[in-house]
Amino acid sequence: MSLADALDRAADALPDLAEVIRPANGDAARVLEALDGEKAASVLAWMLAEAPDDAGELAAEWAGEEAGFAALSSIDEASLPKPGRKALRRVRHRLRSQGIVLPEAPAAPKVATLPEVEPDVEGAFVSPLDPGGSRAIVIVQANPSGGARIFELVANDWLGIQSCDVFKASRGKAKRFLREATQVGSGAGVMIEVDAARVMVARAAERQPKDRALPRSFSEWRSQIAAAPEGVSLPGDEAAAAFPETDAEDRARLLEMIEQNQIGPWPPLEEPLKETVDRLNEARDAKVVVAGGTQGRFEEILEDAAEAAYDEAFSACTAARFEESAYLFWKLSREPEARACLAGARSFREGEARSNPVARALLGRLLAPLMQEKEEEESESLLVKP
Repeated sequence: MSLADALDRAADALPDLAEVIRPANGDAARVLEALDGEKAASVLAWMLAEAPDDAGELAAEWAGEEAGFAALSSIDEASLPKPGRKALRRVRHRLRSQGIVLPEAPAAPKVATLPEVEPDVEGAFVSPLDPGGSRAIVIVQANPSGGARIFELVANDWLGIQSCDVFKASRGKAKRFLREATQVGSGAGVMIEVDAARVMVARAAERQPKDRALPRSFSEWRSQIAAAPEGVSLPGDEAAAAFPETDAEDRARLLEMIEQNQIGPWPPLEEPLKETVDRLNEARDAKVVVAGGTQGRFEEILEDAAEAAYDEAFSACTAARFEESAYLFWKLSREPEARACLAGARSFREGEARSNPVARALLGRLLAPLMQEKEEEESESLLVKP
């Protein structure tokens, strides 16, 4: 790595000094001219810790200037990792051979060490659920060696971790990323607690299908993004506590949202749906329509499908999805939609799936194209009543 590249990395890791470092375009003398003594010492300390070979070149160029000599003199060798200490000793030796002796201990009471990582660089947000039940979960963490890491995951509580990407960024860019991604109207998502995000990631990972391996990057960073202390409150829990009561009007609003494709349908596994499709095909192929018309037959098939698809596990998953959606609506100041989602969550937690109109509405949305086709065929056929 060149000195210019190392200085560019220093600008990423020290965002408060980036506007001073970058205009110099890797020119060590220009960097020194733009920095006061303390800031110059911070840059040199970072370089010695993270890019010791290039730091030696920088120190050699700075040593002949008063400000550079002061920065070198203020570095506490004990605060550096081993490669940095070796680089600093090489610089001292080279200077001694020229008749210049740096003090072995800091000349000033204030020692230049690596800057502490700001705690507020950390954050997380979650996006709305897509029709398949997946959403983006983003976790931003401070990097102990400077800057931040951004973890972008696509997670599904029924299908596991679908992707995991890891990026490095300066602290300033990471903060800006969080701020812009969660601005009202951006559509990206809303802020959540970092530990809550980790729990959500861990819950999705537990559902990973046996025939599909977890993404390699997820496995590598799992301890960082899928571990949290016990007792963490999830976003859905907070929404449920904020709106402890819902009514029939809220449920009616949810049914309308489902019909208008504003939420769901979050399909179950294929097997129950395959059986339902087979039954619908049989109904279509039958040339006799019973009294009550095709719609009555469809309703019966949907009730049976709801009972088969929404077992205890999938009902709990669907309830949690509605609660999470309620949190997002709530934080976006859309209280009616939040209450509607909580009404849906409670319908799955408190009642049987067969008699749950929300379960039938979700399945109806999934099967809508096929049902519409059958209704069109019925309107063109001769109805025979018993």
